[in-house]
Amino acid sequence: MKVIFTVVFALMMIAIAGCKDESNNENNTILNPDVPSVTEGDWYRPVVFVTWQWQLAGTINTSYAVEIYDVDLFNTPLVTIQELQASGKKVVCYFSAGSYEDFREDKDQFLPEELGSTLNGWEDERWLDIRSTNVHKIMKSRLDLARKKGCDGVEPDNMDGYTNNSGFNLTAKDQLAFNKFIANEAHKRELSVGLKNDLDQIIELVDYYDFGSSGSRVSIV
Repeated sequence: MKVIFTVVFALMMIAIAGCKDESNNENNTILNPDVPSVTEGDWYRPVVFVTWQWQLAGTINTSYAVEIYDVDLFNTPLVTIQELQASGKKVVCYFSAGSYEDFREDKDQFLPEELGSTLNGWEDERWLDIRSTNVHKIMKSRLDLARKKGCDGVEPDNMDGYTNNSGFNLTAKDQLAFNKFIANEAHKRELSVGLKNDLDQIIELVDYYDFGSSGSRVSIV
């Protein structure tokens, strides 16, 4: 009887652990994957064949004859953004929405349980649990920062955790809900927004995003 009880008890503990892993904890919220797109607003909408320069590190070379500069949200000084805009250029500000970077100024706002596996090839980044209410709050703050710095748009990166070994049981529906959330929150702040990485869901997201990028390519959607 003792052996049988021990085995049953062990199986019960495994079952409980499995249920806990699959369920949303108190820090998670269920975003609506069917939320309508925010379409009313006067944010910048790039046209087809727009020219652009993408530079996320170092001193920004502002002399390129392009229409858009894509620069780092945190590291690019406000004066540089203003200089680019004064010369007639639009400024898109990059940040990672789907991963934790251990060198960002808001890194201590993330909770340990929200940090997943290390990104392949990027040892200072870890996948985020995009279902977390706290993660959503931090991303809203980053969009607020983009608005405060006068960015014309944003490029949220790593928007495809569900197709990677994130360390979480993320589903396509989780990703779709999060990506729609990011797009709508950007548009609420009058920011243009680009879809990065998750082109597999472009059909479902085309009405939410203003342009899309994958690697070094950019397209207008």
